Amino acid sequence: MVVIGLGVVLYQGCTTPRPIDRFPGYPVGFVERGMASWYGPGFHGNKTANGERYDMYKLTAAHRTLPLGSVAVVHSLTSGRHVTVRINDRGPFARGRVLDLSLAGAQALGMVGNGSDQVELRVVDYNSRPEGMGVLRVQVGAFADLQNARALLAQVQRDFADGRIIQIDLQEGRRYRVQIGRFMTEQEAQMAASRLDRTLNLQSLVVRDDS
Repeated sequence: MVVIGLGVVLYQGCTTPRPIDRFPGYPVGFVERGMASWYGPGFHGNKTANGERYDMYKLTAAHRTLPLGSVAVVHSLTSGRHVTVRINDRGPFARGRVLDLSLAGAQALGMVGNGSDQVELRVVDYNSRPEGMGVLRVQVGAFADLQNARALLAQVQRDFADGRIIQIDLQEGRRYRVQIGRFMTEQEAQMAASRLDRTLNLQSLVVRDDS
């Protein structure tokens, strides 16, 4: 990950009510419903957000905001199957999706063929890291062109400070993610994201900064 510039970070809306991360014991007890997808061969062996190598045959998953080391039981709302996974990566960076399962996790739920499924996840354990959970940021856009990323950063910096551009190399090529803010709770981040979405017609995502 490369930081291109300094700027701002904010919030994102959420389609289902969920607890904020200020209550004692967070994230144990966190519950979320939404669409899950899975990622497999193209990412096998790549480094995950916690420094491990992604192994698509292990029961792991990616989530945008849950602290790395969270353990969640994921229930399929269509098949009734469930699987327990450990959060070791970040994603999915797609609007409307809440979880990216490993191939093994997707197979356990029977969702490989469909590619996605409606699920409910519940955090049942958390193995904390010495460096802590990290702050929350609002990702307001992602671009293949650095100039477009800089233009959006300049626009959001009129109202928010502490913004930056993150350079990420993906399978489909290099991307520049525009992020703003430093928030301690999802509630604060989501409020900021909702405001940005309303005023600038964006589709923001709340993400946790593990760096």
